[in-house]
Amino acid sequence: FTTSVSQQCSSRPFLPPIEDLLPWLEGIWERRILTNNGPLVQQLEAQITELLQVPYLSLMNNGTSALIAALATLPKKSQVITTPFTFAASTHAITMVGLQPIFADIDPDYFCLDPDAVEQAITENTSAILAVHTYGTACHVDALSEIAARHNIKLIYDAAHAFGVTYKNKSLLSYGDMATLSFHATKSFNTFEGGAVVTASAAEAATIELIRNFGIQGEAEIPTVGFNGKMSELHAAVGLAQLPYFSQVREMRRQVHNWYMSTLTDISQISMRKLQPETKSNYTYFPILIDRESPKTRNQVLQELQQAGIMTRRYFFPLTSSLPSYSELPSARSDNLSVANDIGNRVLCLPIYPELSEGDLKQVLSALKHCFATPGRY
Repeated sequence: FTTSVSQQCSSRPFLPPIEDLLPWLEGIWERRILTNNGPLVQQLEAQITELLQVPYLSLMNNGTSALIAALATLPKKSQVITTPFTFAASTHAITMVGLQPIFADIDPDYFCLDPDAVEQAITENTSAILAVHTYGTACHVDALSEIAARHNIKLIYDAAHAFGVTYKNKSLLSYGDMATLSFHATKSFNTFEGGAVVTASAAEAATIELIRNFGIQGEAEIPTVGFNGKMSELHAAVGLAQLPYFSQVREMRRQVHNWYMSTLTDISQISMRKLQPETKSNYTYFPILIDRESPKTRNQVLQELQQAGIMTRRYFFPLTSSLPSYSELPSARSDNLSVANDIGNRVLCLPIYPELSEGDLKQVLSALKHCFATPGRY
């Protein structure tokens, strides 16, 4: 690997050797089955289900479709309590299926939904909680499960970041009523574009199967409303070629993560997000927080790193609660989301991907140190 980090983005997709993909593609050309739950989709579903040790898994064409399919099982016009500290797709999916997002604040340690804030947001119109395993770390799953059970509402996890993550020696995807995945190019496991819905029962899995295929059950049977959420054979082929490398990719990401953890402590103006105890991460993201009393604001740090050729992301910023579609909602008030607003204004995700060399990482460290060694707050 010779390309400098200064010429890359904050996340660089992993690709297997193209020779690994070619046999899968040749099979597609021979069969001429391109979509509609083809043999490669079925094979990839079976392999991921076994790898992740989850009950039922349905592949989708992307992570947003997975969210929409899961949320489409809820009563229409009901409310879904969710986090504003997430990618726009989480909140948009709620709205697109005719539900109302209700924002609750996050905790300051793991940046996931605060169970106390969730409890306070529940009303008679609440049908579900949509929590996000932010950056792949576990939400407060025990507390959220207790709240959902006590109020008889569904608990759905946006686990877009959590492929392969375990909590208490159990797949993080097995918590809640449903969990959704993204296999976008930036994720720790990718199919270029793709996603999945994990369900706890055969009945739920059958419902998701209908929804992802236009609601069609048979040639003349369309018992429910659905859409085209199917994964193609081409994307499944990419996934089958990628899957054998997941453990290797996770380990390479872990090494980058550990390097940051051991070196960034030298910079007093930043702090690092905690990982939930008993969590085995996939190390897809490395967020830092710029301290409130830092001589440089987060945006200044971002700008100076970009000028040095270091691509970082304000992830997540802006909060979805501040977007025009949601900013007028009562739950979007800044005083209701004080922690989320604080984190959103200070967070920065550093480059992390398998091919980063120690030289690349030293370049990131040097740029950060130089940034905080010069005057700020201009």
